[in-house]
Amino acid sequence: MEAKLTLVGAGPGNGELITLKGIRAIREADVVLYDELANVEILDFAPPHALKMYVGKKVGNPSFSQEEINGLIVRLARKRGHVVRLKGGDSFVFGRGHEEMEYARDHGVACEVVPGVSSCIAVPASMEIPVTRRGVSESFWVITGTTQNGELSEDLRLAAQSKATVIVLMGLSKVNEVCALYKHFGRGHLPMAVIQNGTRPDEKSVMGQVWEIPRLVKENNIGTPAIMIMGDVVALHPSYAMEYLQSMQLVS
Repeated sequence: MEAKLTLVGAGPGNGELITLKGIRAIREADVVLYDELANVEILDFAPPHALKMYVGKKVGNPSFSQEEINGLIVRLARKRGHVVRLKGGDSFVFGRGHEEMEYARDHGVACEVVPGVSSCIAVPASMEIPVTRRGVSESFWVITGTTQNGELSEDLRLAAQSKATVIVLMGLSKVNEVCALYKHFGRGHLPMAVIQNGTRPDEKSVMGQVWEIPRLVKENNIGTPAIMIMGDVVALHPSYAMEYLQSMQLVS
């Protein structure tokens, strides 16, 4: 029995947005450790004997620390064999997957990585918002809204001054600060979207301009998990103009 870890990106939430290679790994698993953002329907691909264990992290709820998860991976790999670590999106995009891989290898566990479809591009695409478009946006930034020190990333200050599309993950709690930063740089009228549970049946979203987004998020009870998209590409969404006009009527 070989002790092995496979990091599998589960995609942005829709159970069909996992790769065939990811499904193959789950079918060969002895243990599946899954997180908050992974669609539980994917667990149906695991063999009957496989141990399925939730190790997700959610603010305000009891959860495993990263150190505990690292130790669990190694112990279960040694005891049972093949551990699949199922993470939402891609495990190397703010998923701490590289830390888990490094810890496992340092403790003699063989590792493999199966990339996943990241929410930073899949969620906008599912809403018909391209993160790049010729003549509109030449690049895009993907920035975490949750840093170790609890402050906004310095990269966001730079991104807010660029013409690039900016996608913020795990940052809904800081939507007021993000919008204030954009307004500080004179970009309060930039198109913006906030999408909760992207690609899932219970998806919710609001669109408008930066200055009004905090109000729209509150009025529409947008919660986590959610991504924020700032950039002129948001205005390419089929209903952007209609939603903006409706919001202006509510204000007036």
